[in-house]
Amino acid sequence: MTFAWKQAGLTYNRYLAVAARVVRRSLKEDKRLAAERRGDVDLRFAKWTNGKQGDMQNVADANAAAYVEKANAPSS
Repeated sequence: MTFAWKQAGLTYNRYLAVAARVVRRSLKEDKRLAAERRGDVDLRFAKWTNGKQGDMQNVADANAAAYVEKANAPSS
């Protein structure tokens, strides 16, 4: 027997994110706003080359830039 989130094609982390969003949206207004602020995450990463750390980049900004670059690339 497999879990429902696996059958739906979700990873466990994605399943948890969806469940957390549903719970936050079900709260009353004042509690919901506080919970949504706690749910905001700012992830950063840096590429390492030859043992040197590169510039820190925001994951969301890097993903958006990659999508734009991919959309503008000529298709083969």
